[in-house]
Amino acid sequence: MAIQKQIRLKAYTRGFHLITNHVLEAVPEIDTIAVGILQVFIQHTSASLCINENADPTVRQDFESHLNQMIPENAPYFIHTYEGPDDMPAHIKNAILGSSVQIPITNGRLNLGIWQGIYLCEHRNNSTGRNLVLPILGT
Repeated sequence: MAIQKQIRLKAYTRGFHLITNHVLEAVPEIDTIAVGILQVFIQHTSASLCINENADPTVRQDFESHLNQMIPENAPYFIHTYEGPDDMPAHIKNAILGSSVQIPITNGRLNLGIWQGIYLCEHRNNSTGRNLVLPILGT
């Protein structure tokens, strides 16, 4: 079986947000797949995706704080600042974290670890929402 869905997430504030349930709601077909894989791809260059801690929200706060220290706004060497001081830092964060994640499907469920969830990593101060493409391959 091969299917592909697209969803649009609402606008999120800057930071790291669990979106696992939004993804699952969009692809109920996962329930019928014994063995497969789900890819989650974001169609943007100033937000990213990752898999990490799904229980303690301070992990998400620490991610945001650390990345902002690593990749500060208003660095004097940034040239690409057409859309504001968060523009180039957002692109660098995307390049580091990535635009997609892949998750195994086993017996109708995402085979995530007990403490894992899918994060939308929103790197812009003023997002208008994000588009995700969700291809699934499985049997």
